[in-house]
Amino acid sequence: MNMSNYPSFLRACCICGAMAFAACGQGPAKKAAADAKSETGLPPVETKAANTDYKPAFEGQTRIGGVKTVTPYEFKVLDSSLVRPWGIAVLPDGRLLITEKKGTMRLATADGKVSDSIAGLPPVNAAGQGGLLGVHADPDFSSNRTVYFVFSDATPEGNLTAVGKGKLSADDKKFEDVSIIYRATPGYKGTLHYGGRIVEDKSGNLLVSTGERSDLETRPQAQWLSSGLGKIVRITKDGQPASGNPTFADSANARPEIYSYGHRNVQGLAFHPETGDLWETEFGPRGGDELNRIEAGKNYGWPTITYGLEYSGKKIGDSIQVKEGLQQPVYYWDPVLSPSGMTFYSGAAIPEWKNNIFIAGLSSMHIARLILDGNKVVGEERLLADENQRFRDVAEGKDGALYAVTDGGRLYRISVK
Repeated sequence: MNMSNYPSFLRACCICGAMAFAACGQGPAKKAAADAKSETGLPPVETKAANTDYKPAFEGQTRIGGVKTVTPYEFKVLDSSLVRPWGIAVLPDGRLLITEKKGTMRLATADGKVSDSIAGLPPVNAAGQGGLLGVHADPDFSSNRTVYFVFSDATPEGNLTAVGKGKLSADDKKFEDVSIIYRATPGYKGTLHYGGRIVEDKSGNLLVSTGERSDLETRPQAQWLSSGLGKIVRITKDGQPASGNPTFADSANARPEIYSYGHRNVQGLAFHPETGDLWETEFGPRGGDELNRIEAGKNYGWPTITYGLEYSGKKIGDSIQVKEGLQQPVYYWDPVLSPSGMTFYSGAAIPEWKNNIFIAGLSSMHIARLILDGNKVVGEERLLADENQRFRDVAEGKDGALYAVTDGGRLYRISVK
């Protein structure tokens, strides 16, 4: 509408009216959701006694105040036929690619229709905590059909964390051109702590977590720069050390793929949608589960420092929590959350969740929601705590909903009402 010939007061009225109409056009429900802010100032969600009397290194490092989502949301079990699902990758068309621990992979639609197992994957050692683990779809999946996956590989030297890749056939029934591009050596004849998450950074390189294999024999290797155990590694899509990785001047035998070290068992990796920072969750022993913001070349302390105990109740090492040169967790849990997969929420459907972290909890049997202020946790909420499920992974779908899988075989959709 051309208002150039209108008197100035009429032009102002028209403009104000248009703005009011636009605001009303959002609808009361959408406007309320956009304006919603979580209820804060609640007591900490954890009420059980801690395993230790260790003191946090700074205020707010554990047992932060509780929060509550105000926006009405709902959750629905889309499917319960999965067998020990472990990882979720979201495809460009909105479908979910889901790994199952036994070594199979299946596709699921956003409304819960699950495919048969996809053929062509290499064998996995599914004993203990092993199996087919994390999965990542190439950003150019629509054209190259490439998928990367982490699994426990049985080699003559012992079991280890390996990374494979392959192309999903046009009919979605099998993987082709499958190869193993990286192995986190040395192998070890144990079946615990493989890590297993995989993400891709903006430069097109892969970051993969490995575990230190749990046992006292291998645990010290989390601190060894000559070992692939207890690390986050950064590799190319062909499995080579990525350009720009940190160098370790004091260690002539440092592996060039190492991005960070001193980790116990990292099963959560995610990039902050705005800052681009890499965050992780890792299992502590009895107490001391951690949330960390990962910086290249830094040492995250295990097993030298920890906020946990041995499962027997004995203290670990020198029983210290702080040491110069070793990174403190941004946040820790005691009792444990048993944190597995994680994601940041970047959707618009529930604005109060924007940039919040969502963490799948196993022994805790809920999804933890953490609110950040900068690099500090300022609020915690428990979602789906009445479902009595061990949550293994959580991911944000193309539709702005959260999708989660559980050890019990369920696929959940969490969305605005």
